[in-house]
Formats: sequence, structure tokens, C-alpha cells
Amino acid sequence: MNQTSNKQTEGERAERLELYKLMVEMADRVSQRRQAANSFYLSINTLLVGGAAYLGAEESNFKNIILISLVGFLISRYWIASIESYKTLNTAKFNVINSMEQHFAVRPFTEEWAELDPDKDGKRHKPFHKTEKAVPKIFILLYAFQALRTVPWKQVISLLHC
Repeated sequence: MNQTSNKQTEGERAERLELYKLMVEMADRVSQRRQAANSFYLSINTLLVGGAAYLGAEESNFKNIILISLVGFLISRYWIASIESYKTLNTAKFNVINSMEQHFAVRPFTEEWAELDPDKDGKRHKPFHKTEKAVPKIFILLYAFQALRTVPWKQVISLLHC
């Protein structure tokens, strides 16, 4: 009976290890998809800013520039939501990975986080998603500036004085 129980324990260990490998692989795939999504949103925003700059050379494109700025603003908001979604997904995956590591003699991800943020105050290691979210926020500011710059302010002010 002792041999059967040892074999089952070895089988359970092997299964845990395979599940652990799968979780690490899935976390890596989420990170790859996140990078691909960031590249997509960056490309779209770059195209929109370039298109608005091109159209901005002509004064008759007020409506187009406002429309492009609005679309860019919305796309940037979706980008921020996407970053948050991927962050939540990766956090959950690494919580599971760290939990699984409790059954192993070596805990590489748990130890890595202990090294990155030993005081657990976020001072030594800044999470990437904060920097990542700065990029679409910069685009939002750029779209706001672009739209405000395009508004015919003299006409608006004259309408307000009437």
C-alpha cells in the first residue's frame, strides 16, 4: 500500500509540475497578446495623429480634425481599458502560479517578486502598467490640444457676446 501511495504522490507531483508549466506558458502568452494589443493601439493612434496633422494644414478641415480627435480619444480610452484588463488577467495568473509554487522546493516567481519589492511598498519596483497607461493618456492630451487648437475661437467668442 505504501508503494501505491508513493506512486500516486509522484503522479500528483508530475501533474502539478505540468500544470505549473502550462500556467507559466499561458501567462507568457497573455504578455505577448498584451504587447501585440499595445502595438496595434500605438499604430492606430500614430496614424490618427498624422492624419490630423496633415488635415490641419488646411483650415477647411475643422470637422474632420474634431472627428479624428474624438475617435482618437475613444480609441485611447479603449487602450487604457485593455491595459487594465490584461493587468488583471496577468495578476490572477501569477497569483495562481505563486500559489502553485508553495508545493515546490524552489519558488522562482515568488522569490523574484520578493527581490523586486522587498518592502512591498512599490518604491523599488514600479509596475509596468503604470508606465504603459501613460502612453494613451499622452495621446488623449494630444487629441484635446489638437481639437482645441482647431476651434475657431474668434467666432466662438463673438457668438458668446451676442
